[in-house]
Amino acid sequence: MASKRMNVAKPKYQQIAVDVAAKIADQTFKVGEKIHARSTLANKYSVSPETARKAISVLVDLEIVQAKHGSGFYVHSIENAKHFVDQYQDVQSIQELKEDLIESVEKQKEELSYFSEILDKLVGQTKRFDSLNPLNPVTFTLTEEANHLEMTISELNLWQSTTATLIAIKHGDELLVSPGPYAKLSAGDTIYFVGHESTLQHVQNFFYPTQSIE
Repeated sequence: MASKRMNVAKPKYQQIAVDVAAKIADQTFKVGEKIHARSTLANKYSVSPETARKAISVLVDLEIVQAKHGSGFYVHSIENAKHFVDQYQDVQSIQELKEDLIESVEKQKEELSYFSEILDKLVGQTKRFDSLNPLNPVTFTLTEEANHLEMTISELNLWQSTTATLIAIKHGDELLVSPGPYAKLSAGDTIYFVGHESTLQHVQNFFYPTQSIE
């Protein structure tokens, strides 16, 4: 199931302080202009007077507005307002980036888990398919370093030595199916055989006794 991003809300008083600061920054409110009283802010933003008081306190502490005793609150600094809004937006951006990163990591975890599950199923089905299809041919190409070159199938005793049942030999552009006992194996030939799970290793050891399959 895909993860849902958690919506982290900022305190209401902080949102109000930023909104008022933004209006000061864009000079909707001019320096020296009186801004709404706490009760007016409370009504405007549908919050309690205490929440409005906290918002005003933030603006006063940051010297964005100035309190005049008995008179109210007045715009003091557009520069401070811009700085506060920029900082708030930067914090918001960082928070959103963190949330995006966390969401991306969670999605990757889910995708990797799904991929792993599908891979396990594929491996299981492949093993079952192989076990049900013992006649699925395996190919093996002989190089000049191979032992037993230019020997006939009869001379090699291939089945007795490797448990491989030879079903075809590809020599150049020619494919010899069901080769007889007098067919020879040469460098560059590709043999097609069937057998059990360990047969390929036996064939490898038979032609290249000092090597192993990588």
